[in-house]
Amino acid sequence: MVIYQFSDIKDYKRFPSRPLEAGATPFIFPSQPNDDFLETISVVGGEDTAHKDLDRFLPNTKTVAFLVIHRDTIRYENYFEGYNDTAWVASFSMAKSFTSALAGIAVEEGHISSIDDPITKYIPEMKSQVWQSVTVKHVLEMTTGVKHQENYFNPFAGVARSYYGRHLERQVHHLKQERPAGERWGYKSINTQLLGEIVVRATGRNLTDYLQEKIWTPLGMEHPASWSLDQRRNGREKAFCCLNATARDFAKFGRLYLHNGNWEGQQVVPEDWVKASTELNSEEGSYWGYGYQWWIPSKDGAYAAEGHLGQFIYVHPAHDLVIVRLGQNYGGVRWYPVFAQIAAQYP
Repeated sequence: MVIYQFSDIKDYKRFPSRPLEAGATPFIFPSQPNDDFLETISVVGGEDTAHKDLDRFLPNTKTVAFLVIHRDTIRYENYFEGYNDTAWVASFSMAKSFTSALAGIAVEEGHISSIDDPITKYIPEMKSQVWQSVTVKHVLEMTTGVKHQENYFNPFAGVARSYYGRHLERQVHHLKQERPAGERWGYKSINTQLLGEIVVRATGRNLTDYLQEKIWTPLGMEHPASWSLDQRRNGREKAFCCLNATARDFAKFGRLYLHNGNWEGQQVVPEDWVKASTELNSEEGSYWGYGYQWWIPSKDGAYAAEGHLGQFIYVHPAHDLVIVRLGQNYGGVRWYPVFAQIAAQYP
């Protein structure tokens, strides 16, 4: 962290990784740009509240890629700051939603027998008595009560050690609790690293290979991608972050969830898992605005994978809409109201 100063959407160049191969038969979104519904949107935040079309609004927001997909058709696609449709962007915490999907597949396949299982069933090294009462569901909902500081600006914080460190498996084994599981929600990225470790132990596969077989290939991803590791030799994927891919391929993951886990007739992610991951729930200490590693920004059915510096896969089922926004930072914009207004322009 001292060397690199701060995280960046090109951090995939700094870390070792495992490759993801493009699909043999790529899925290509049909495109009908310049839709009349996108003539104007409201600029949210800052002093300028005038209506602007997307081409005038986006260049001043640190955005590098922006896609609007309605009824499986690209209605708007543009790239900025020298980026294009083949450029990789680090996902940051959008990867959490991919890790959740892999957990759901592992449950469906019987590798994880139940999300009510204690995590010690899969990671016996976590011998402390407190972890025997922590379930896979607690991990999914971030209600484990784990002690871990979520601060990207402090080089001694837990998330900085996870991001830049080289021993993620060891970090997981030495976790401590600050409160009992199921008492309160707390956004801690180490929960997702713990979830990834459970998937690895349960399936006997590394996360990249499992993702390739179960999601990347079935969805016909157009471009190669990668998942960053903690170290070059026998490394662990940074399950809480660090999938590196293109905007269109991120959009395909949103489309998969929009269609309840079904892709062109193949049930890739179990439908009941998609529903449980994205529905409102505030039981047992969980937070209604966060499902199984998906953000729920409103109570109208929308949900999103969101990453550090303003990476988004936004899905609005009622409007049959997927929006992908990738950026160098948030650009001073409250993006969820922008997405909601775009969605409202579609019947």
